Amino acid sequence: MPDLLIELFSEEIPARMQTRAGEDLKKRITDGLVEAGLTYAGAAALTTPRRLTLAVEGLLAESPTIREERKGPKVGAPDKAIEGFLRGAGLTRDQLEERDTPKGAVYFATIEKAGRPAAEIVAEVLEATIRNFPWPKSMRWGSGPLRWVRPLHSILCILSDEAGAQVVPLEVDGITSGDTTVGHRFMAPNRFAVMSFDDYAAKLKRAFVVLNPADRAEHIWNDAQNMAFAAGLEVVDDKGLLAEVAGLVEWPVVLMGQIDEEFLELPPEVLQTSMKEHQKFFSVKNPKTGRIERFITVANRETADNGATILAGNQKVLSARLADAKFFWENDLRVAKSDIAQWTRALENVTFHNKLGTQAERIDRIAALARELAPVTGADADQAEKAARLAKADLNSEMVYEFPELQGLMGRYYIEAAGKDAAVAAVAQAHYSPLGPSDDVPTAPLSVTVALADKLDTLTGFWAIDEKPTGSKDPFALRRAALGVIRLVLENNLRLPLSRLLREHLFSLLRDPKGFVDYETEFCEETGGGSSHSASYLEQHFDGRPRAIFFKHHNPELNDKAVAEIWSSVSELNEKGQVSEKAALARTQFTHRSANLTSLMMFFEDVRVHGFDAVVAGKTPHPNGNEKEVWNELEGFSSSLISNILSFFHDRLKVFLRDEGIRHDIIDACIAMEGNDDLNLLVKRARALNGVIATEDGENLVQGFKRANNILTQAEEKDGVEYSYGADVKFAETDSEKALFAALDGAQDEINVALKAEDFPSAMSAMAALRGPVDAFFEDVQVNTDNDILRRNRLNLLSQIRQVCSSVADLSKIEG
Repeated sequence: MPDLLIELFSEEIPARMQTRAGEDLKKRITDGLVEAGLTYAGAAALTTPRRLTLAVEGLLAESPTIREERKGPKVGAPDKAIEGFLRGAGLTRDQLEERDTPKGAVYFATIEKAGRPAAEIVAEVLEATIRNFPWPKSMRWGSGPLRWVRPLHSILCILSDEAGAQVVPLEVDGITSGDTTVGHRFMAPNRFAVMSFDDYAAKLKRAFVVLNPADRAEHIWNDAQNMAFAAGLEVVDDKGLLAEVAGLVEWPVVLMGQIDEEFLELPPEVLQTSMKEHQKFFSVKNPKTGRIERFITVANRETADNGATILAGNQKVLSARLADAKFFWENDLRVAKSDIAQWTRALENVTFHNKLGTQAERIDRIAALARELAPVTGADADQAEKAARLAKADLNSEMVYEFPELQGLMGRYYIEAAGKDAAVAAVAQAHYSPLGPSDDVPTAPLSVTVALADKLDTLTGFWAIDEKPTGSKDPFALRRAALGVIRLVLENNLRLPLSRLLREHLFSLLRDPKGFVDYETEFCEETGGGSSHSASYLEQHFDGRPRAIFFKHHNPELNDKAVAEIWSSVSELNEKGQVSEKAALARTQFTHRSANLTSLMMFFEDVRVHGFDAVVAGKTPHPNGNEKEVWNELEGFSSSLISNILSFFHDRLKVFLRDEGIRHDIIDACIAMEGNDDLNLLVKRARALNGVIATEDGENLVQGFKRANNILTQAEEKDGVEYSYGADVKFAETDSEKALFAALDGAQDEINVALKAEDFPSAMSAMAALRGPVDAFFEDVQVNTDNDILRRNRLNLLSQIRQVCSSVADLSKIEG
């Protein structure tokens, strides 16, 4: 069985594309071979900056002969039907066979497809793969139609066995396959022939090419660590950078250089980020001081001076980069020490989202929410607000503008430099966390408070403007924000009343004065000038912010088309140059809508000053008679939106708890209970229920509950009454029936005490203890007896089972 070797040799492939390209080459080639009937023993893809290589072992020498039998039309069928069958089978009429079947004589065709040589199949599959390769970005060169990530120079394709190697002949846009390749671009540029994969790998190594990216990465890391250790230093671990650098070189040569003394006082994160992003250097730190003192660079060749010239050039470029970083650092420190608040003021001119306002407006919302959260997290409310107002100040700093990935971290440095409390400074860095499922969760009360406020504002805001995640699309990372809230709540054991907090924060968004403009003033200014506008008035003035969205909800007749039609007519003049009837009508309509809007704006302003209760009661300076109507609509609007956000939290919670082995249906059974907006309480209930369901008693009790619930539901539907008035033990006939009465009474008391103390394991255990009495009841007792009194009593007893069990969780949600 021959082995197949393919190499596609080109100009340098971007490091970030190499791994995926190797996987795509392997998948497309092996899938194509198998589809054509060529099986194989194993395959491996390897990459360097200039080549994609695939080695396939144990390939069949040719595809097997395939014999296929097809049933055709009946004997005597119309000639056209038979001719169509013959065309499909590729046969003539004399090659058909007649066979008797229960439905009469039928034509059968036996089609034999001879096997094809492996070389022929490989050539077809490889050409199709090259022409349709799924590069994220590709280019054309010369006059041919072929697209590749960088110009493709040569194709090596051979089949080798004990007898030798055979070139698989193919041509793609003038590039003919062969059995040769080249080594390192500078150290071994001559072409050489290969006979097999082992020969290929050995000759490449002699030609200064390490074929396996894992071997290159291991070599780089080992040499870097050894150099650093010899100098009493440590290399800062960075697996992402290591993988990238391994994709930049074919013959890695590790060099260690010095950082100029003037830059050593820069924050280590600044040095590390600048060197990584601009130069692809590894940072080398002093383990005693934590300072970054040297760097590791990886050259792609050996030199006569052992890399001295390369290092000198790299140090020169690095010094220029770090000089910029030092300039940013010193400028930012000067601003932070003089007046750090000027950065937050400057954020008034930075848009967060065109429907959610500026970064400064968002900071105001986060600060207000942080005050609300402080009692829950145990933080000081004044400190929480202060920390929230400073947490995003660094977004306007020069350093963060240059290196956005340093946001938060630089804020901590600058806030400390401004003389603020260390706990307040720490919030700037910690409030973005957690950024992923494995990221550390803040535990300091101030950091937890602002982190929650930040994420809850994000979720409420984007829900209010109807920018929810859809399918795999989540451009604003709302799933990550929800998971962050869940982890912050659970890992800090917080009792967070989400519904109330979300509702109050939504109202703060609805009170946003930028959500509307004064339509009447705008109208007078525009029409007074005599100008006419054909653009949609809503597009210009009604920008879709949260309160505007509610206004559309409150006034469904107000839509883009309606406003555009009115606006297009307000300046229309008649033949005499006077306001036309159509324009007069439009102005009347506009004034009416403006008055409606003004009334709504007064409602929100009074709410801001006097509170909702006073407004709804009409005890405000501007009562207009429709406060309760607006309030009811606002309540419905906010309730629907908050319910939607909570459902989103519950969905993320299911994903989060899946790693603990808690099924979705168990979580659904707990979500159905009161207090499901308290995520901590919900998870405790779910974990306890999961533990009980895993036991034999718990599993059987669920089945008993479902049986009781089904019988009861059917009886209530049939009788048209609800059996929930309590059963009487005096009508119990059997010992098992009496025992169930006693067990339910005892369990109910136990469960009530446990639930009051939020001791869910005890409540679940008390519920599980009902398994025996329930089983015995169903074995001994016929519920739907002919005696109506006994039947009603027993149905009421089933209702009691449902009631007792449902006080712990909605067991009807449990599957199975």
